[in-house]
Amino acid sequence: MNTQVESSTEPSIDQYSNIFSVYFAATRPPFILATLIPILIGMAYTHHQGFAIQWGAFFLALLAGAFLHAGVNVLNDYYDALNGTDDFNEERIYPFTGGSRFIQNQILTKKQMRNFGWGLIAVVVLIGFYLVLNTGWALLALGIFGILIGWAYSAPPFRLNSRGLGELTVLLGFGLLPFGAWLSQTGVISLNIILIAIPIGLLTCNLLYINQYPDRKADIHAKKMHWVARLPTRYSRWGYVIISSLAWSLIVLYVSIDLLPKLSLISLLPIVLSIIAAKELFKYSDQPQQLEIAIKMTLLSMLLHGLLLTVSLLF
Repeated sequence: MNTQVESSTEPSIDQYSNIFSVYFAATRPPFILATLIPILIGMAYTHHQGFAIQWGAFFLALLAGAFLHAGVNVLNDYYDALNGTDDFNEERIYPFTGGSRFIQNQILTKKQMRNFGWGLIAVVVLIGFYLVLNTGWALLALGIFGILIGWAYSAPPFRLNSRGLGELTVLLGFGLLPFGAWLSQTGVISLNIILIAIPIGLLTCNLLYINQYPDRKADIHAKKMHWVARLPTRYSRWGYVIISSLAWSLIVLYVSIDLLPKLSLISLLPIVLSIIAAKELFKYSDQPQQLEIAIKMTLLSMLLHGLLLTVSLLF
């Protein structure tokens, strides 16, 4: 085992005072922000369009999104343990890549992770049904679709990420979260909110995309043939540039056609972080353990874009 990745920061059973803290940490809570930000965008667009915010429905939507993301994280760890991806991962950058390590470090068993993941999904179903009864059946279809693609991302027989469909899955999953938040408030179908959500979906895609570099060798070993695994790094790194360029260009387009207010141009400011990340990726695409800065910049660019877009829609 590569000693460079055996870090004291990785989880061990001694770090947790009780079983509740163990299960909470197994969900990888810091990354659930990636779900909460798109839901904030949906709420802000609801306000921007003149609808009164129903705070009960908003907080339930946040809760459902958090539980769904947590459940998908846990199930992804379970399925990656089954196919051996995380066991063979010697170039991971914890906690950003290589999974939670809860199974590999013998904190929870595969069975415990599987049951916990499905338990979290069950909570999402319960919250979803309550919201559907109060807002309409379009939200039910969207919720079922979200659960299915979250599960199929890593679960056999679909294994969408292994088939080169991981980025599309993330774009659909995270790009539709603002639409779900909008639906939970209004019950009205809106193409505009779907369009507005595409940039945050693309920026979240790029987080997945760059995270796959440290996992690349292990993923190839496990036959997880996403595009970073399929292509030589000198070609695949251009994918990051294409995805981020499309995301930022869409914001300019939306403002120019009045789909977004002019103030929304402030959400372009994190483009600087995307540029820094791209430069780091081009420099270290063949030395993936040096990509921690690029991964952090990618995560920050997505979060800051979402927050600034939310602010621009609220004010």
